Amino acid sequence: MEYETVIGLEVHAQLLTRSKMFCRCSADYAAAPPNTHVCPVCLGLPGVLPVINEQAIRYTVMTALALNCAIAGVTKFDRKNYPYPDLVKGYQISQYDTPISHQGWLAVEADGATRRIGITRVHLEEDTAKLLHRNEPGGETYSLVDVNRSGVPLMEIVSEPDLRSPEEARRYLMKLRTILQYLGVSTGNMEEGSFRCDANVSLRPLGTSEYLSKVEVKNMNSFRAVFRALQYEVERQQQVLGRGERIVQETRGWVEDRGVTVSQRSKEEAHDYRYFPEPDLPPLALSPAWVEEIRASLPELPEARGERFISHYGLSPYDAGLLTAGKALADYFESCLTLAGAKDKPETLPKKAKEVSNWLLGEFLRLLNAGELEVEQARVSPAGLVRLMGLVEEGAITLANAKQAFEEMFRTGQAPEQVVAEKGLAQISDQEALATLVEQAIAANPRPVADYRAGKEQALSFLMGQVMRASGGRADPQAVRERLRERLRPT
Repeated sequence: MEYETVIGLEVHAQLLTRSKMFCRCSADYAAAPPNTHVCPVCLGLPGVLPVINEQAIRYTVMTALALNCAIAGVTKFDRKNYPYPDLVKGYQISQYDTPISHQGWLAVEADGATRRIGITRVHLEEDTAKLLHRNEPGGETYSLVDVNRSGVPLMEIVSEPDLRSPEEARRYLMKLRTILQYLGVSTGNMEEGSFRCDANVSLRPLGTSEYLSKVEVKNMNSFRAVFRALQYEVERQQQVLGRGERIVQETRGWVEDRGVTVSQRSKEEAHDYRYFPEPDLPPLALSPAWVEEIRASLPELPEARGERFISHYGLSPYDAGLLTAGKALADYFESCLTLAGAKDKPETLPKKAKEVSNWLLGEFLRLLNAGELEVEQARVSPAGLVRLMGLVEEGAITLANAKQAFEEMFRTGQAPEQVVAEKGLAQISDQEALATLVEQAIAANPRPVADYRAGKEQALSFLMGQVMRASGGRADPQAVRERLRERLRPT
């Protein structure tokens, strides 16, 4: 029997508020010593009262609007009860039956098609504490609890089970993270845990609407891990069904170094959490006027920015899509154009935009990927790249040597002028020096010289290559070409 893959994703994104969701403790806990960003509210001490963080509500509404969701007129918080050690109160303040928003969608391009993936809801809750597991040399194992993370605003974005492949799920996550970064509501950093994903995976007979038991997959901390975990789980479930066995509804964890999912516990249902309205927080009325004010203040989102890059800068849809896939790269691109003064010169703007795009999508991304770095970590500023491009335009350095200089700038953070001087990369334009190099190439290569004089144009390219090699790539290519043609012109 053939089966169809059915995937739904639950994404948790920490919000970039200054304080936690229900208290005044700083939410900037990442570099802090354990248990230093805590208060009686974080610790769940008796008699404390939570207070709602308004900025977190605004950020959640912003996200919901960007995902085409309907905003609730009235929403409330609920207690979600479960006894895990990372939940010091014994319950989590979350939202159950009246979330902030519902019924949205996100268009995703994958597997050669564009489809709308339904968004069930975008709601708000608080993050849990963090467990630090220890294994002592003698075999003793234990866990420590760091409460710094407890209470940080956590937005949950739940998709409909509309995803049909691991690749589509990965594209959905990447686009969702980009939107959050453009909105400025979350860093979207999976490695640091500010953007986390759980997946519900099931199979069903192809052509039917029947759902088999679903499996929840956790512990995926990168887009690659999500893809691999889903791919493995789909194959595992196909093998189970192929043996005539039943899929067990459970929660499984992804083990990165082994490339497998392992059973962790049986899957909970909503009734297992014994939801009931949070008695210490009032319901919230979200006025239509306030929602519309937020809608009007939304920043330019990735798709709109990509369309502008195409219409205003003359970029191809492919280049525009790559540049706007991350806000930091798109910002870097536009900073380069501003610093180069290109935006004030409409007649040359498309040419300059293409040049900057080539640098960023070529050398810049190559070096970022090789070093596993984010754009913000690059040691070459937009100003440095623009000055390097200016040296090429002035004829002070060849494009080939500029790429060599850029690599050194990327490694050291040095200014382009300093790198060119120290590495001896300046272009040779001195006519006597060029004449000497040309004469040496002609004398050393009589056969190509004869071929060119016999009408074989490609022989000139070979001779040019010899001159450029002898000059260490510093000779002016145009000047070399002209001098060779002049020298080899029939008398």
